[in-house]
Amino acid sequence: MSIRTLAYGALALAAALFGTTFVLVKGALDAIPPLSFVGWRFLIAAVVLLAIARPRSRSTWVDGSIAGGILFVGFATQTIGLEQTSASNSGLITGLYVVFTPLLASVFARRNPAATAVIGGAISVAGLMLLTIRDGLALSAGDAWTLACAGAFALHIVVLASMAPRHRVLGFTAVQLAVTAALALAASALIEDAGFPDPSAWMALAVTALAVTCGAFAAQVWAQTVIGPSRTAMVLALEPVFAVGTAVLVLGERLDARAAMGAVLILAGIYVVLVFAPPEDIDLRTAEVLSEAH
Repeated sequence: MSIRTLAYGALALAAALFGTTFVLVKGALDAIPPLSFVGWRFLIAAVVLLAIARPRSRSTWVDGSIAGGILFVGFATQTIGLEQTSASNSGLITGLYVVFTPLLASVFARRNPAATAVIGGAISVAGLMLLTIRDGLALSAGDAWTLACAGAFALHIVVLASMAPRHRVLGFTAVQLAVTAALALAASALIEDAGFPDPSAWMALAVTALAVTCGAFAAQVWAQTVIGPSRTAMVLALEPVFAVGTAVLVLGERLDARAAMGAVLILAGIYVVLVFAPPEDIDLRTAEVLSEAH
């Protein structure tokens, strides 16, 4: 089995874990505030990875802190949004990071985005409007937070295109998790006045910290160094499919006809970007620009 095949398999498993845990996190937020959940989840994961691979170079800490700050924004906005919207909506809107990634890559590369990326983005935006907008041209608060998370995750993928190949995967990942945990716990102390997690939240914290944050996220960082960010995004696009399927099976969530059409358009827009947009040429130029800026 080739290393590229292993990378694709690891990403497919990561997408399944990312998608199915929307339901788990949704339930846990009844017992713990969102920023506190993010902080404790990432603290557990960071302690485990730091025990395995302690980063030693200054550049790993610098790059990891930058990437970790972006990751904090992504998970904080996603978890806050999930508290206020359905698991199905959260999974679908989060999946828009696949559409945002080539558009952001073009910005950093100082070139016009591919026409297919723009078309895919327009289709997805139309789907987003059908899925989320009901009365007037305004997103609900939960959906708006989740849309911000999709932008942050896209930026994180673009930044990793430059940074990840320069570092050992586990050490670089551990720094990102530690920074995310520190920022989330600090924000929770200021905003939520949260204390030690309720015992009922520990199962969700342990599963998401160990299986998803340690396992799936580390697999994503490693696989991206093998197959590149565009193809990484292609496989991770399975995440919203797993999210909606799990929400339907476990929570009994249902999409009405309008929302279902919106979901189809979002997935169609993602498909257009992944299949028809040019892949690695954008990624390589983005990496060069970010390296020069850094």
